[in-house]
Amino acid sequence: MHARSGRTVRDLRRENRTAVLRRLYFDGPMSRLTLGPATGLSSGSVSNVVAELVAEGLVEEAGSVDSAGGRPRTLVRITPGSGFMIGVDIGETRIRIELFDLALTELARTERPLASSGPRTARYDVDLVVAHLREGVAEVLRTADVPAEQLLGVGVGVPGIVARTPEDGAVVYGQTVGWNAVPLERLLREHVELPASVPYWIDNGAKTLGQAEMWFGAGRGARSAVVVLFGSGVGACVVTDPMGPGRALEWGHLTVRVRGRRCRCGSQGCLEAYAGAEALLERWREAGGRPPEGADEETALTAMLTAAYPAEAGTPPDATALAVLEETAEFLGAGFADLINLFQPERILVGGWAGLQLGARFLETVTGYAREYALRYPASRTGIGLGTLGPEAVTVGAALLPLVDFFAQGGRRPEAEPTPPSPAWQTALRDRVSP
Repeated sequence: MHARSGRTVRDLRRENRTAVLRRLYFDGPMSRLTLGPATGLSSGSVSNVVAELVAEGLVEEAGSVDSAGGRPRTLVRITPGSGFMIGVDIGETRIRIELFDLALTELARTERPLASSGPRTARYDVDLVVAHLREGVAEVLRTADVPAEQLLGVGVGVPGIVARTPEDGAVVYGQTVGWNAVPLERLLREHVELPASVPYWIDNGAKTLGQAEMWFGAGRGARSAVVVLFGSGVGACVVTDPMGPGRALEWGHLTVRVRGRRCRCGSQGCLEAYAGAEALLERWREAGGRPPEGADEETALTAMLTAAYPAEAGTPPDATALAVLEETAEFLGAGFADLINLFQPERILVGGWAGLQLGARFLETVTGYAREYALRYPASRTGIGLGTLGPEAVTVGAALLPLVDFFAQGGRRPEAEPTPPSPAWQTALRDRVSP
């Protein structure tokens, strides 16, 4: 049967379920009475949808509230244990795998460090990465005692550009890590022991970071933002719709010095060749600094910051480390100025393990350079700050990918290949982040 708009009754039921699930997820617990105005549905439709969701175990009662002159109203909420998601961050120093319930409560986590030395192509050997994911997914499910059949999906954040083909699904072009057209989705389906119905959602890591910060972090309430990810390298995501998926930017490969330092992408003068953690430590070493021998990048960057900004009063700073960091602040400020001039965002947010470390020390200096190099009017309307979700934000954002689709399908579990979230879902969520 078709409604006058061309939508079927099944479509309308799915949309009604999506509306109720959305409101309960972001604003619950709520009573049936308050769900009506919040969703725009009639009281009868709300009662029918809630009854269905309760019968399926997706919604549960959560106490009651007094009503004016009447009986107490029963509250309902999303059942946290009615579904689970896995978020994966294929980072540049480690692979992090986390299992979440529907309330985004972390139930289990495992990390697989990547080699800190040797050829980059060996460090990111595709077979090794896939093996880490196979073992890590099994470990978090086993640790939390969650059956694989209850997974809504696996979201994966990767370094690089993600394209999609009918044959292989998500294909990754990660030039800086030696990945050229890696059919990652197909490889995961072949080697990770999960039911065929469990979907994989694979996207750029800066993009998943951006989605997490916009929904639950420092981006909430902003109409537009650029979220930058600092790790070994540098990336960014521009968001012009608060609930849209955002667009990944290869910002780290913006040229900041013609015929400058050789970047790991093979070009010269890229921002990443000066501001990524790997390049930052190389520049310190070249200037005469002494990063800890055999330390991974995170430990070495901490040592550099400690040397430049000693905690003990009266201890002189390491002049070499301080000079390199001050020069880096200017490069970053110029890079931020380009983002301001190009996109005129309401906010620029800094995330990633290196970004959070660096930002805590000299974000104010970077902001000063950004305002100096950018056009005055857009710069005066752009706030610059740190992300609030910590270094795990990429995995949180990755876990949101299957959750978005689950709600868009009205809380129906996937039975086939996933389809991209509909614009209707993005529109429906806009109210959540609007001021």
